[in-house]
Amino acid sequence: MALAMLKSGLFALAAASLMTASMGAFAQNSDNWRSGISTVGELKHPNGFARFDFVNPDAPKGGTLRLSTAGTFDTVNPVLAKGEAATGLGLVFDTLMKSSEEELSSSYGLLAEAVSFPDDISKVTYRLRKEAKWADGQPVTPEDVVFSFEKAKDLNPQQATYYASVIKAEKTGDREVTFTFDEKNNKELPQIVGQVQVVPKHWWEGNGPDGKPRDISRGTLEPVMGSGPYKIASVAPGSTITYELRDDYWGKDVNVNVGQNNFKTISYTFYTDRDVEFQAFKAGNTDFWQENSAGRWATGYDFPAVKDGRIKREELPNIYRSVGIMQALVPNARRDKFKDPKVRLALNYAFDFEEMNRTLFYNQYQRINSYFMGSDLASSGLPQGKELEILNEIKDQVPADVFTKEYKNPVGGDPAKQRDNFREAVKLMKEAGYELRGNRMVNASSGQPFEFEILVDSAAMERVVVTYTNNLRKIGINATVRLVDTSQYTNRTRSFDYDMIVNLWAQSANPGNEQADYWGSKAVDRQGSKNFAGINNPAVDALVRKVIFAGNRDDQVAAVKALDRVLLAGNYVIPQFYRGEMTLAYWNVLVQPQSLPRYGIGFPNAWWSTSAGK
Repeated sequence: MALAMLKSGLFALAAASLMTASMGAFAQNSDNWRSGISTVGELKHPNGFARFDFVNPDAPKGGTLRLSTAGTFDTVNPVLAKGEAATGLGLVFDTLMKSSEEELSSSYGLLAEAVSFPDDISKVTYRLRKEAKWADGQPVTPEDVVFSFEKAKDLNPQQATYYASVIKAEKTGDREVTFTFDEKNNKELPQIVGQVQVVPKHWWEGNGPDGKPRDISRGTLEPVMGSGPYKIASVAPGSTITYELRDDYWGKDVNVNVGQNNFKTISYTFYTDRDVEFQAFKAGNTDFWQENSAGRWATGYDFPAVKDGRIKREELPNIYRSVGIMQALVPNARRDKFKDPKVRLALNYAFDFEEMNRTLFYNQYQRINSYFMGSDLASSGLPQGKELEILNEIKDQVPADVFTKEYKNPVGGDPAKQRDNFREAVKLMKEAGYELRGNRMVNASSGQPFEFEILVDSAAMERVVVTYTNNLRKIGINATVRLVDTSQYTNRTRSFDYDMIVNLWAQSANPGNEQADYWGSKAVDRQGSKNFAGINNPAVDALVRKVIFAGNRDDQVAAVKALDRVLLAGNYVIPQFYRGEMTLAYWNVLVQPQSLPRYGIGFPNAWWSTSAGK
């Protein structure tokens, strides 16, 4: 299951589902309505539970939360995959289900009061709450859900892939909507359709303030209407957006909302420069900061507000307990120069993580060696048991090293190791048809130099990548770095218009349908997919299907580890670095729950302001 990430990092995880051998939550017939779904045994909370355990039910309402984010925005339409949507739109729109940060696998009814599906999981039916209403007082209807689902698939290529196996959404009762699947026993589908962001059909099909019909297929800056706890109070395109808590929110007393949605106002200010954004935090213009610079975390907090306790700093592992990370430099294998895996491996030999970790990161990071780094889904050692059985089924389609060698990144950190790595890189390039002529790496046949551009959208990553390009020059490769604004970066990555980028894939504990969008052959040429590396490999496709249709948790883990090994063996990316804690700082006007949920930090929903009620 895919994860939702804010632009500044891993603020919040979308519903993460997970499977075990028991599959208790799926052992039900179509008449068995329940308030939630878990794919790890039974739900933690029974029908009719009062609230999540970690929240403070007496948290005061009020005050302002001032947040910042990188980039810009030019639309508040939450459906489109084009343009730059404003951060925070999820505050305006409810979904059928709401995930629990207390559990790896569970989500509970929000717009929907109950869910049901048959034993073969050929469909799922949601029953809407009769009290669920839009901000204009009209009820949320099955027609709204069907409209939202169909528009998401029509207008967003990533959603089209994610929900490819959902062939139909239809009204099946006054308050019931049913999703029908084209494949049976895909245990993830009932839960992921519960994540569909529901928008009001009647509002989008009505006229705007100018008297003209609205068009959901186009961007808009008109404050959109939703059913969620907040409304858009003000919009300054590309600069700020402010959300205001609705006094008439229909769901304020629903159990999954108790103790949450506490801030009266939440605002986002957009910055194109991360350093300027941090200065705004230091000056007290922003309340919360998630740090993504190891250097700044180590040396940049020596100022009065930190020393006297007005700013608190924390390192929290909570979110990372349920996440596997791959952050990497990603060569675009759609381009001829990167099609040979030996070339891609040579580029890894030029990446000296150990030296970079010492000089740039104050030794705070680990080198990533798995597409699921930090989780129990990461492969290690040699394949055994079910994992080996799965790989043997496609033995003639995968490199022999998958069975005989554990994946290991090159190790640098001192001049001798670096020289050895550079020699190996030159050797691999020669085997791929390149050679050094003077101080330039060129195609042995055509004489064309091997050179490429690395596209980035942050100055912080630019500094890291420049260090890498300096190493590439030592083996005759001229790599340049191009820093572009967020809009240009988004447009170019959506259309795969780049030689190399930096990307982070954050994997949930239940990898599923999104894996086809990340690595599948059908996603190679579909603009807007997350197959940034251009992977087109039948063995990978077969393993993705094994992951999606695993019958129990053991089979799923084995399939994911097999997929991990084949992806690593393909040398599709140059893995970067990882840290297993979220580093954050916040002004003491913010208060967090006494006990944070195990798999999240409850931010911003369950936090509150010291100025609330004053």
